[in-house]
Amino acid sequence: MDGCRLAVDIGGTFTDVVLQTQSGFTSGKVLTTGHAPEQGVIQGIQLVLGKAGVAPSDVELIIHGTTLATNAIIERRGARTALIATQGFRDTLEFAFGHRFDQYDLEMTRPPPLVARPWRLEAPERVASDGSVLLPLDEDAVRKLATTLRDEKIESLAISFMHSYRNPDHEARTAEIIAQECPGLYISLSHQVCPEIREYERTSTTVGNAYVQPLMATYLGRLAEQIKGIGAHCPLLMIMSSGSLTSVETSQRFPIRLVESGPAGGAILGQHIARELGAAQSIALDMGGTTAKIILLNDYEPRHSRTLEVARMYRFLPGSGLPLRIPVIDMIEIGAGGGSIAHVDTLSRIKVGPESAGSSPGPACYGLGGTHPTITDSDLVLGKLEADTFAGGTMKLDTQKARDALEADVGRPLDIDVAAAAAGVVEIVDENMANATRVHATDNGDEIESRVLIATGGAAPLHAARIAQKLDISTVVIPTGAGVGSAHGFLRAPVAYEAVNSSLVSLDKFDAAQVNGIFAKLRAEAETIVSLASNYEKTTERRFADMRYRGQGHELSVEIPAREYTDADGDELAELFHAQYRKNYNRTIPNLRVEALTWMLVLSRNPHASSEGPKPESVNATPAPIAYTKQVFDAAVGNFVTASVIMREQAKPGSTFRGPALVMEDQTTTFVPSAFDGSVSPQGHLVLQRRSES
Repeated sequence: MDGCRLAVDIGGTFTDVVLQTQSGFTSGKVLTTGHAPEQGVIQGIQLVLGKAGVAPSDVELIIHGTTLATNAIIERRGARTALIATQGFRDTLEFAFGHRFDQYDLEMTRPPPLVARPWRLEAPERVASDGSVLLPLDEDAVRKLATTLRDEKIESLAISFMHSYRNPDHEARTAEIIAQECPGLYISLSHQVCPEIREYERTSTTVGNAYVQPLMATYLGRLAEQIKGIGAHCPLLMIMSSGSLTSVETSQRFPIRLVESGPAGGAILGQHIARELGAAQSIALDMGGTTAKIILLNDYEPRHSRTLEVARMYRFLPGSGLPLRIPVIDMIEIGAGGGSIAHVDTLSRIKVGPESAGSSPGPACYGLGGTHPTITDSDLVLGKLEADTFAGGTMKLDTQKARDALEADVGRPLDIDVAAAAAGVVEIVDENMANATRVHATDNGDEIESRVLIATGGAAPLHAARIAQKLDISTVVIPTGAGVGSAHGFLRAPVAYEAVNSSLVSLDKFDAAQVNGIFAKLRAEAETIVSLASNYEKTTERRFADMRYRGQGHELSVEIPAREYTDADGDELAELFHAQYRKNYNRTIPNLRVEALTWMLVLSRNPHASSEGPKPESVNATPAPIAYTKQVFDAAVGNFVTASVIMREQAKPGSTFRGPALVMEDQTTTFVPSAFDGSVSPQGHLVLQRRSES
C-alpha cells in the first residue's frame, strides 16, 4: 500500500500512534511502558495497523518522538558520566555563569551538575582562541585518566577542551586513547556535539549528551530491531527539538537534540492548523498526561532558539536550570498534565504538580495502584470524562477510587466535599497554565487577547476553554486528531538538519573564502542527513549568522543570503545586522564594527503538499446530534450544569452546538463551557467561540 507512514510519540503517561494512508488517518493510545518504552511502541503500532487493516511491510516510514531524554535529565536517571576538561577548568560546570539568578533569595538552590566533582577530570593541554596550540596534549596523562574511568565503572564520558571548536585535534586524540584503553565506553566530544564558543554552555551540552547517550542509544537500537521483528523494514526517523527529522544513527550519537522532541510535534501541528484557519497570531497548547507546553505563534511561525534550559529549580526563572545549546522551538513547559498529582501544602493551599503519577501506577481512577488524586481523577469526578469510554473504551475508570483519593488528600485536609476538592484542583491547574502563558508572552513582548488558542494533547481540550476565559481569548480550536496531536505534527515535519560552527569574522574585513569554506563544510554535514528523505519536496537551504557590535557580550541571529560570497559582501551582511538590531531595539549604534561569531546552515525537505489531502469545500450550518445529557461542573458558573454530549464522529463539517457541552472522541474529550458556542470547520476542526454577551 503506497503512502503509509506511522508517527509514534512517547509521553510520560501514554504512547500515541498515528497511521497515515491515502484514505486518511488511524490513531491509538496505549499506556507508556516506562521500564521498556519500546514495548509500548510496538504494542501501539500493532494496535493501529490492526485497526486499519495494514500489514507492517506496507509501512514506508516511521517517525518517532520521545521525552525519554528530558525525563532522564530531570529525574537524574542517566549514566555514570565523567568529564575530561582542560587542566584547571574542571569546575566550569560548578561555576556556571558566575552569578546569582535570584539575588534576593538567600537560600537560592543551584541545579547540581550532572557530573559530580570526583568524576570531573583534567588533561594537561591548551589551545588558544585562534586554534594555535599553547600546550601540547599530554598523552601519558590521558592514559592514566583511563585507569580512573575503569576503576569508577564510568559508562559515558564527555570531553570538552578550551577552544576545541577552532581546533579539535586534542579532543579527537584524547577520544582515540580512551577508546583504546576503555573499549565500549560512550564518548561525547564537544567539537561534535556543540562546536560553538562559550565554554560553560558547550561543556554543559556535551555533558548532557553523554549523560543520556547510553540510555537513548540502547533504547533506539532495541526499538529498531523490534520494528524489523514485526515485519516493518522501513526507515525510522527521529524528530528533534527543532521540529525537524533526523536518522536513528545521528540520534544515537547526539541524543541531546531529542530533549524536546515530543513537544515539537504539538508546535508543528499548531502551526499547520493556524495556516489552515488564517490565524496568524495564535497560541499552541499541548497538554498530555505529564506536562503542558505553551508555544506562541507569530505570523504562523513559532520562535526558534539555540538555547534551552532543562531541570529548572525555579519554574519560571532563567538561569536556574541546566543550559543546553541546541536548536529548539521556543516554548514554556510546566508540570501540568492529566497525571499531575494534587495535594494540600502546609499553608492549606491546593498544589498541583509537577510530580506526576505517570502510567504506573497512574491516576487513582486507573485502578493500577495509584492512591493520590490527579487532574484526571478531578475531571472524572466533575463529569468531564466518561468512565466506560475513556481512551476509546480500552480502559475503564474507577470513579469511586478517584473520589476516595480526592477526599483523603484534598477534601479532608480542607474540610470540603469531594466535588469542591475536584473543582479546586482543576481551577488551580488551569490558572497555572494561564499564568505560564502570561509570563511567556510578557518575556517575549507579545500580547495574548487577540490570539487563537489551538489545543492538542489528550488533556488540553478539557481545559482549553477555561484557560481561554482566564486569558480573555475568544476563539479556541481543537484540531482533528487533537488527542494524538504531537504524532500528527510529526507527519508534517520536514527532514532537516542544523549544522553550526563558531568562527569570529569581522565584517569590515570580510574574508569570503573563509566563510564560503565554513558553509561548504556545514552543507556537507547536513546533506548526509537530508539525503534520507524520500517522497519529500526539493531541498531548501537557509543560513544564519550570530552577529554583534564589537565589545558586546551577546549576539543576534540574522538570516543571511544562501549563496557564494565575495569580499564585498561584508557591507551587505552588516546592513542585515543593523536592520535586525533596529527591529529589536529601535536603534543602531554608530561607529562600532560588526562581527559575526557563529554560522549556521539549515538544510530541509518538506513533505509533499499532496499528502495533506484535498482542500475542503464550504459547508452549511446544521445542529450537531446530541447523544444524551449529563451533569458537568462549569467553573465560570461555579456549579454543575446540564451539558449536551456529542460524539465527534457524528459532528460533521458545518455542525453547530451550544455550550455547555462535551464532545467525545476516542483519544480526548472537549469541554465547551456555558459561555461558548461550537462548530465544526470545513477542515473538520472544532471551533469554540465565546459569546459576545459573555
